[in-house]
Amino acid sequence: MPQSYTCLHYHLVFSTKGRLPTITPDVRPRLWEYLGGIVRGAGGVPIQVGGVDDHVHLLVTLRQVTALADFMRELKAGSSGWVHDTFPDAGGLWWQTGYGAFTVSHSGIGAVRDYIANQEEHHRERTFQDEFRAMLVKHGVEFDEEYLWD
Repeated sequence: MPQSYTCLHYHLVFSTKGRLPTITPDVRPRLWEYLGGIVRGAGGVPIQVGGVDDHVHLLVTLRQVTALADFMRELKAGSSGWVHDTFPDAGGLWWQTGYGAFTVSHSGIGAVRDYIANQEEHHRERTFQDEFRAMLVKHGVEFDEEYLWD
């Protein structure tokens, strides 16, 4: 086959350092837009971006040319630098070291998009830690609670 064909949809999740509530309502819309711009700059498609005060969810389609770890490093470094430059009073916004990345089937895009769009409502009843543990279990990812949080 002379070309490569891929369909790589990811649900990406990462939190603020120490899960501090530093993504304030005034920062959120512009941060979501900026994260989407980084995805587009890498040749990807941001399908849905959202979150709450202590973490972010992105549903994206990425190209196969960039390793996921490299993309995540660029996404997190670029966005935190932008926040510090654009919102100097929000200087306490830093990202945790790790992240979650889960593949999404084409047929599952709508459900994940809705899930991300309803984060505010969802987190009235569930903490980020409980949400993330459930995602790991759902996707069959083994983890040790001792090393799960920074």
